[in-house]
Amino acid sequence: MRADARKNHDHLLAVAGTVITEQGVDASLRDIARRAGVGLATLLRHFPTREALLEALLRTSFDELTAKAAALETSSSPDKALVSWLRDCVAWTTEYQGVTVLMAAAIEDPESALHASCVTLRAAGARLLSRAQAAGTARRDIDGSDLFALVAALAWLGDQPSLAPRADHLFDVVASAILPAARSSDAEEERPPAVR
Repeated sequence: MRADARKNHDHLLAVAGTVITEQGVDASLRDIARRAGVGLATLLRHFPTREALLEALLRTSFDELTAKAAALETSSSPDKALVSWLRDCVAWTTEYQGVTVLMAAAIEDPESALHASCVTLRAAGARLLSRAQAAGTARRDIDGSDLFALVAALAWLGDQPSLAPRADHLFDVVASAILPAARSSDAEEERPPAVR
């Protein structure tokens, strides 16, 4: 890509990021083009579909969350790694209202521009979950697909104005349901010694 084309591409992505943060993933492509100071045809030349634009915009975040999962596998205990990654993943999904709906659809659609990134992200979470399950801290009756669905559910809670103030508490409830063994061992550590 030529330098001027790369500059235009990057400018369009920056403006799209701002508009989508403000309006959600259903933001008008015309509005994005207008705010970028270009015509809709120019935007569509760079990004022929809404999904192509979203894939380009979200790819960096997907890559960062995948890399974070890999780093946590070697730097933190299995339960702490899973909770840390889950918290970051939920926080990121609330940045773009409606993105979890697209991710849930994309993971089931191999033709989607977002499919590969979503599958990679789900696999990263599944590895952290498997590690916690092998350590005996995570429940064994869930898998990476369930974890991906829980991220979407937690993100949805954060998008609801009436529930947003409780989002952190509800995250902790869900995390303790995923990691009941870690929760009970934390409680045992906090429990004062018995008096004889």
